[in-house]
Amino acid sequence: MSFTVAILGRPNVGKSTLFNRLVGRRKALVDSAAGLTRDRQQAEARLADLRFTLIDTAGLDLPLKGLQLRIQRQTEAAIRMADVVLFIVDARAGISALDNHFAHYVRTRKNTVILCANKCEQKFSFTNIAQANGFGFGRPIAISAKNGDGMNVLYDSLKPYAKGIDKEIPKKEPAGNTLSRTLCLSIVGCPNAGKSTLVNALLKEQRMITGSESGITRDSVVSSFTWKGRSIKITDTAGLRRRRYPSKNTEKISTESSLHAIRFANVAILMLDMQGGVNKWDVQMASIVIKEGRGLIIAANKWDLVKDKAATLRALRKKIARALPQVRGIRIITLSALKKQGLSALLEATFATFDIWNARFTTSRLNGWLQRQVLRHPPPIQGGRRIKIRYITQVKARPPTFYLSVSRPEDVPESYLRYLAQGLREEYRLWGIVTRLRMHKNKNPYTQ
Repeated sequence: MSFTVAILGRPNVGKSTLFNRLVGRRKALVDSAAGLTRDRQQAEARLADLRFTLIDTAGLDLPLKGLQLRIQRQTEAAIRMADVVLFIVDARAGISALDNHFAHYVRTRKNTVILCANKCEQKFSFTNIAQANGFGFGRPIAISAKNGDGMNVLYDSLKPYAKGIDKEIPKKEPAGNTLSRTLCLSIVGCPNAGKSTLVNALLKEQRMITGSESGITRDSVVSSFTWKGRSIKITDTAGLRRRRYPSKNTEKISTESSLHAIRFANVAILMLDMQGGVNKWDVQMASIVIKEGRGLIIAANKWDLVKDKAATLRALRKKIARALPQVRGIRIITLSALKKQGLSALLEATFATFDIWNARFTTSRLNGWLQRQVLRHPPPIQGGRRIKIRYITQVKARPPTFYLSVSRPEDVPESYLRYLAQGLREEYRLWGIVTRLRMHKNKNPYTQ
């Protein structure tokens, strides 16, 4: 990346819409409700041949106390990182006292500031934002983040700050080498389970806003770090609530963002608040992770506050095994995100699950195992004829998926498939991931 750009402005001026346009995908949450963004978002952006790091920030608001003060600290961190600040005002609403207040705030920093008047979709007159000339940032650039108008002028304004165009083509990861692959890790759980605190502890910085208030995180925020030479892309998600139909649009958008993060993860860590115990929604979230075929880790947070640790751990393991029988051996890690206890064990378990999730096995080894399983427990007889299982092969990893060649797939009982799936898990130690076992019919009609 040649330079870093931060987007600043009061709430609801279109910062996240501009961020999504420059990034090229719907990465930041967008809604008509003000103040949806809280944590800063960061991604690689592109405008024609310009490539740069772009940071979306929360809408600056008053008074600066409590949660707003913690949000401002995230904005200040973005300003410190940025070479250029895009200060956004609303061309429709005009200049407000809040715009004047934060124009002074930005002016006291040492960053280069480019003033942009957003929401110029229709015929536009600068008289609506004439006061912006007093900011000292020059004449505003008329843009429409929604429709893409004015991007050519924005390009001309950003071009002088590019130190060079990055034309390098990313190298592909070697096939089958899990050590070189980036682990995509999502942190999920109910509100106030400690997800953002865990992310901050792993990143060793105050990257996410935390506090005693429930539901502070609304967007899925992606960060990157390395651990023992292995690359991790971690996503902090909004706390999923125990509501089938969210009462607010912002809750619905946050829930969709969290589910999207699960779908694109390799491994998901389910955070449990051990002060409140395991509830039905925790189990439902674990089921969502399993259904999507992701690796699953259970993180029992606030373990330092648990009194009878041995009994609590036994009860937790029993409940997880009973609630999720389709996945055996899910790793349960006890930790305290606030006190940074148990983090190494958590990452060890995460990479162990990730490596299993990527595992591939030779067909000869699989068929040797299958012969032993069939001899130990032959397929049942249906309609006077025994079902014949010819061979097994692995068709894909991520998660491991196997195909069985069977004479009559429609007659194979579900219980026998479970027997084979459990045998696969025990033979290859496929713990904490779903093992998919599919059947197809023999093509040769004389081998039925």
